[in-house]
Amino acid sequence: MRRGLWDSYDFYGDEDYGSGITFMFLRVAEPCEMEEVPHSHDFDMYLHFLSFDPDDMEHLDADIEIGLGPEREIHKITEPCSVFIPKGMVHCPLSFKRVGKPVLFVHTSIAPNYTKITVED
Repeated sequence: MRRGLWDSYDFYGDEDYGSGITFMFLRVAEPCEMEEVPHSHDFDMYLHFLSFDPDDMEHLDADIEIGLGPEREIHKITEPCSVFIPKGMVHCPLSFKRVGKPVLFVHTSIAPNYTKITVED
């Protein structure tokens, strides 16, 4: 487990499963800039934003913003959801603007390793 502004459990497909999927589970308990640098990947991935409150999993007590596409169009997330990021799609910044209750952020990469390609402006 990695500790810092958020706790993270990472499971890499090649190291932990011998497979082509990687999971990162992060508990976000306070506002933060999760990722500021726009980038893409050479694989598909899913970002899941879930309530960490087992008694109220249908509500996300947080305001999250993510930039998507070459223009980094900002999308606001205020309810539990999953976001599909296809191979090659530029995404980020990812910002947790307000966190009323902890958020479970699950990052799923359809790849044995997590790698990113930084986008130059």
